[in-house]
Amino acid sequence: MQTEKNNNKNQRPIYIALGVAAVLLVVIAALYITQSVEMKEVVEEMTIEKNILTEEYQDLAMGYDSLESTSDTLNTMLEKERQKVEHLIEEIKTIKATNASKIREYRKELGTLRGVLKSYVAQIDSLNRLNEELKKENKEYQQRYSQIQNSYKELEDVKTELEDKVEIASRLETTNMSADGLNARGRSTSRTNRIDKIEICFTVKKNLTAPVGIKPFYIRLERPDGQILLRSREDLFEYEGTEINYSAMREIEYGGEETDICIFYDADMGELMPGEYTTDIFADGGNIGRFTFELK
Repeated sequence: MQTEKNNNKNQRPIYIALGVAAVLLVVIAALYITQSVEMKEVVEEMTIEKNILTEEYQDLAMGYDSLESTSDTLNTMLEKERQKVEHLIEEIKTIKATNASKIREYRKELGTLRGVLKSYVAQIDSLNRLNEELKKENKEYQQRYSQIQNSYKELEDVKTELEDKVEIASRLETTNMSADGLNARGRSTSRTNRIDKIEICFTVKKNLTAPVGIKPFYIRLERPDGQILLRSREDLFEYEGTEINYSAMREIEYGGEETDICIFYDADMGELMPGEYTTDIFADGGNIGRFTFELK
């Protein structure tokens, strides 16, 4: 009996130690389970944070994709920023969710990149406004230019019309046109076999708008058979851009007042024929008179 009492007394500390150990194991297990749950929650939260951060970077990339500028330099800078954001997105995907320091670094970088994006948006908005203003100014300039062109054309038309009127008004006109055959004694005759000269007389009307000064007056005498009476093939003058022959000419000083002029053509023997003759009078590059006369 005494022995059993001694054994029980010796085993009591063991039971106590085992009990304490069991309690410790329970506490440790509880703590482990609690820490495991908390760690799992932390990992899940950090994974969520990583995914959110990734989405925010992707949104930032889309923000850069939506930007477009008319400036080649600005577009080049935007492309560099796009590539930088894409590179960071790939880096974020490769890091562990539990790498809190890296997550913080990328979060801080995100704030910086958002500021850069905001500055680019402001630059592009400013540039777009400037472009709109320039387009508006250019449109107004084009309208003013068109108005000026129209006004200039109208002035040119008026000028041309006035010049035409002045040209018409400055053309010389003739009246009292007549022809007379003269024999060798200077007496009038209409018989072709007795005519030594043909006298062409006319009156140039008053015209104060016509050029004044020494003017050559030309006559062309056309026989009934259509041949032009000539003294020389080299007797030429310009008419409507072409040089043509004249029968006779005379230079007269014209001052704008009514002026009487007579021009003589020396006829060769046998050159004239009976019939109707046509006379054209020229001055200042224009035909200023025409009439016909008869010779027998």
